[in-house]
Amino acid sequence: MPDILTSAESLIAESLDRANGPACLTCSFQAEDMVVLALARKLEPRIPVLFLETGYHFAATYAYRDRMAAEWNLNLVNLMPELSVPQQESQFGILYQTEPSRCCAMRKVEPLMRALDDYSVWLTGLRREQSPTRANLAEIEPHRLPSGRIIRKVNPLALWKWNEVWSYLAVNEIPHLPLYDEGYTSIGCEPCTAKPADPGNPRSGRWGGLKLECGIHTATQGA
Repeated sequence: MPDILTSAESLIAESLDRANGPACLTCSFQAEDMVVLALARKLEPRIPVLFLETGYHFAATYAYRDRMAAEWNLNLVNLMPELSVPQQESQFGILYQTEPSRCCAMRKVEPLMRALDDYSVWLTGLRREQSPTRANLAEIEPHRLPSGRIIRKVNPLALWKWNEVWSYLAVNEIPHLPLYDEGYTSIGCEPCTAKPADPGNPRSGRWGGLKLECGIHTATQGA
């Protein structure tokens, strides 16, 4: 833990210090995000914390988000889709049932890509161990946004293991999202999140096994 923790702290510090513009952190309030947030706010207490407000999250996620935002005095930025849930469902039906990728694109990808245009550094809680789609994740990745702007995507926990994430939370007495206690291992929108079908793949409970990514980490291109 000391070596990987020091590396993560140094990476965040260096990224914030070298930023040629504002930095932000995307946060779904899962365990990894809370570790990165805890480390980042030591250096930049008011760093914008971007939350994708899809309208479909678990009630427990909203309650935990609001609790931590209040306790940590977070600069929480709730990113809203262009259409409300009733508007989208009225126009397109229940997309998470018929076209989950389109639903993710409208409620997650598009709002985030618009927001990221205002930043030069993007901190995430991604880890290689999370999914086969993240196996080659680098700690620092220059990315080109759909607008053409280049952003520095920083993944301080890329090399961390699941037990190391939980060890950090425990040692630092950081409360966790209660849904983990119910057996969930990767938590997103309620209709598209189940307990893992494959114990060896923490994201196997997402989208009924139809896919592993919502699109926010595949919408940009390496630059």
